[in-house]
Amino acid sequence: DKGGRSMTLRPEGTAGVVRSYLENGLGSWPSPVRLFYNLTAFRYENVQKGRYREFHQFGCEAIGSSGPAVDAELISLLQLFFDELGLKETRLRINSIGCPVCRERYLQTLKEWLSPNIDQLCANCRARFERNPLRILDCKEERCQKVTAEAPAQLDHLCPDCQNHFDGLCRILDTLALSYVIDRRIVRGLDYYTRTVFEFVSEHVGTQGTICGGGRYDGLIEALGGPPTPGIGFALGVERLLMELQAQSIGLPGDPPVDLFIAVAGDYATEAYLLTQQLRRQGIRVETDLLDRSLKAQMKYAGKNNMRYVLVLGEEEVQKRTGRLRHLETREETTVQLDRLAEALV
Repeated sequence: DKGGRSMTLRPEGTAGVVRSYLENGLGSWPSPVRLFYNLTAFRYENVQKGRYREFHQFGCEAIGSSGPAVDAELISLLQLFFDELGLKETRLRINSIGCPVCRERYLQTLKEWLSPNIDQLCANCRARFERNPLRILDCKEERCQKVTAEAPAQLDHLCPDCQNHFDGLCRILDTLALSYVIDRRIVRGLDYYTRTVFEFVSEHVGTQGTICGGGRYDGLIEALGGPPTPGIGFALGVERLLMELQAQSIGLPGDPPVDLFIAVAGDYATEAYLLTQQLRRQGIRVETDLLDRSLKAQMKYAGKNNMRYVLVLGEEEVQKRTGRLRHLETREETTVQLDRLAEALV
């Protein structure tokens, strides 16, 4: 760091997932192997709106398939996720940065084009010119964006295989009626990407704009010591997603309501615990009193927490194996057999 200390902090999740895939023999699973993660990561850059030094990511990876169908599957999964949240103002941008074969030829063309303007680039991009000029296209500095605005695009220099792959992705997205824009400037910020790269962007998350991004990494597993294995994934910035939800005045979905509260009248807590366990095994969301409260206090608790039904369990109910089931919103009561209680709650 700037203080001269040697520090190692996790910058992203894909490399760790791939390492786990290799170390745990997941290559023996049926392909594609679908994995997800949720983690904290770090970046050593200036803090900006939507871009923090410590941040949270949720990501998915699909390993073992090289075809464009799995690319489209991950993209459509994200679109479905955004639709379920109610987000309306995100835009999908896609590109292809080719394979090592066609990229090598393109990088030479790009360097020849950039060379006369290298002095106009920022210090980081001048350093990237020899090491990885493709990353210059991803720079957010205005001066660099002006230089690269008319730069040749990798998309115009794809080999036939990469072109067919990208055309196949576009056809599937069209079939799924997923709206997208082909953005020739997208290269993503990590060097392991190949072929498909994509981003979901919004104007609400600061100068960066990207809520979620991903791409294909067909050479990463081999680079980490495994056999040649294709893969693709995405990472979603949790803080940026929350900013987008707030900007669109969308609240986070709450927990589903509890189906039933079993109120205990008298010394029948054990019977209530047993009934609670039986109903939970049938997929019913159930709570019962754990604080030895009065029946009145239990009923007040159930109403305050928006539970759908209340069943009072007392001596008569235990002996007859029946109970009065009250719907808290309509106040309607019905008598039910305790062994058929789950049916009454559906």
